[in-house]
Amino acid sequence: MRIRELLPLGILLVAAGCKEKPKVVVYQAVPVERRSIIVSARATGTVQPDTVVQVKSKASGEILEMKVETGQTVTRGTLLVRVDQRTPRNRLNQAQADLDVAKARYENAVAQRGRSDTLFKSQSISTEEHETAVLAVANEKAAVIGAQVALDNAKIAMEDTDVLAPISGTIISKLVERGQVISSPSTDVGGGTVLLSMADLNLVQVSTLIDETDIGKIKPGQRATVIVGSYPNQPFEGEVLKIEPLAQTVQNVTMFAVQVRIENRNGLLKPGMNADVEVHIGQRDSVLAVPNVALRTPRDVASAATVLGIPDARLTSLLADAAKQRDSMRSSMAAQTPRSDSAKPEPAPAKPAGNTMTTPDGRTVALPEGVTEAQVRALMQKRFGGGQLTDAETATLQKVMAAFRAGGGGGGGRGGFGRNRGGSDFQFGGDYIVFVRRNGEPVPVYIRTGLTDLDYSEVVRGLTAKDSVLILPSASLVQQQTEMKTRINNMTGGGGLPGVSSTPSTATRPGGTTGGARPPGGR
Repeated sequence: MRIRELLPLGILLVAAGCKEKPKVVVYQAVPVERRSIIVSARATGTVQPDTVVQVKSKASGEILEMKVETGQTVTRGTLLVRVDQRTPRNRLNQAQADLDVAKARYENAVAQRGRSDTLFKSQSISTEEHETAVLAVANEKAAVIGAQVALDNAKIAMEDTDVLAPISGTIISKLVERGQVISSPSTDVGGGTVLLSMADLNLVQVSTLIDETDIGKIKPGQRATVIVGSYPNQPFEGEVLKIEPLAQTVQNVTMFAVQVRIENRNGLLKPGMNADVEVHIGQRDSVLAVPNVALRTPRDVASAATVLGIPDARLTSLLADAAKQRDSMRSSMAAQTPRSDSAKPEPAPAKPAGNTMTTPDGRTVALPEGVTEAQVRALMQKRFGGGQLTDAETATLQKVMAAFRAGGGGGGGRGGFGRNRGGSDFQFGGDYIVFVRRNGEPVPVYIRTGLTDLDYSEVVRGLTAKDSVLILPSASLVQQQTEMKTRINNMTGGGGLPGVSSTPSTATRPGGTTGGARPPGGR
């Protein structure tokens, strides 16, 4: 009797278990909206003086007086240090005496030459004796000049005992004290003794290291903001002064030193302070933007179509229509671009013959001889995936990039192979594919992106504010799901597991998650 009572309940439970689960949406539609995109490179650095001068004394001897202390601000010509003057004073007195003797000898030689001229006219002396008198005058005149030079040098050496400030600035370090004996750089092969270090702190620099992936976007003259721990609520504005050409390797990361110059009129920034530097690379205000997770490359567009349930044949047709719309838009934009009357339209480039490769922006470029498209894609994947290229691979990649540049490309953009025909900056943006819903079905659309902050990308062309892009699972996630299904089919002989349908469902979440937010009511 109890079995009969429980039987209907069991039937209900089995029926409930066999009931098909509700389909789960695998994407999230996000509207294309206007927002401001700000891109900056952040790093840490150290405040350094813009100009540092090491003060030395031309005079050797004992230091008698130190007139300044560290932190003191002085003007050019201010007395800093006084050195013992006894030896320079003695040399000055000796030089003065030597000059007096030389002048007396010169006067005596002039008088003798006058008498020699008179005697020579009366033929009382020979020609040789007369010439000797003339030569003596010349020698004594040279001796007077030499003594005068020695006296001037002695006066300079005497003045050098007073060390004066070479620039207007602040004493940042003092390396000697009163009573210490110093040497002159003019007589000491070791370069002499450094007395003080001075710096003009009205201008300071922040030296920081920036990763090589960001260094291509930084140029001298760009605005930068510096914050130090002493004044966390007071940012200091500066500009990029220079980028050092030689890279540094820090913990296996290639970095470049960047110098940021800052005005320090109030003297708040001190040498040695740690600073947080933010270099402002670019900013776009109120532009159309899409999430970066919605962007697809030609390589992973097929996996995204699989998630959306788009057959391969239908995807090929949709991509062809999207390419036609993209080319039509480019042509209309080129026709609207004003040109001077003297400008002649450029002839259409001839289609390269032989081994070619189509870039993501639609250009067909001839590859170097012996290089295939598969090799190029493998090298690009290895290079940007962090792999180390061999010398031969590096040479091959350089040839390929030269071919791209010759075919109208620029450097290397993230979504393409350089500057596209629209003239956008190769440092920002690229050509991508996004999926949007149109006429009730998801379709791919080619777009051109601009500035990106790694979360959102500026839409240069291809979308309007009325569109909504579909955020899908990542390509790697879809690939993992496909591989898992293949392994299960192989394990079960193609029949699948008991109770599990072998028919792929486009509504199933790959891995149990989606690229977007969980839909309302989802488990």
